[in-house]
Amino acid sequence: MFQHLLVPVDGTELSEKAAQTAIDLAAKLGASLTAFVAEPMPPLPNMGSSPSVYKRDADAHMARTEQHARQVLARIGERARDQGVQYQGKFLRTDAIDEAIVDAAKEFGCDLIVMATHGRGVFGELLFGSHTKNVMTRCKLPVLVLH
Repeated sequence: MFQHLLVPVDGTELSEKAAQTAIDLAAKLGASLTAFVAEPMPPLPNMGSSPSVYKRDADAHMARTEQHARQVLARIGERARDQGVQYQGKFLRTDAIDEAIVDAAKEFGCDLIVMATHGRGVFGELLFGSHTKNVMTRCKLPVLVLH
């Protein structure tokens, strides 16, 4: 059936739920698991920002987001290893999160994506968008959606 699952995570309670479901499913299937974090690029400088201030702020952003990604991936990795699931954690900096998830699934040879959705409804999607919906429309792989 499925041999390699991808679970995009961001450290929120909802993505942790998706991660645990992916770990449980991978354990039952004897599949491997890749957790993937897409961290945002540093914000663009303000009109009045000096180059040195922007560089300092960008460097701090890069360090903060890398630390966040590593912590999230380490937590999931520990739980996966406790259940005997072969695991790898990957992260990327990008502002094109949906595209990065689809590309990661291809790059890592995944055959199922496990994602959570907030279930905000039509109005909420208009305001906030939906990474899950966008991944489903861009991807040829099956997507298991939790909410």
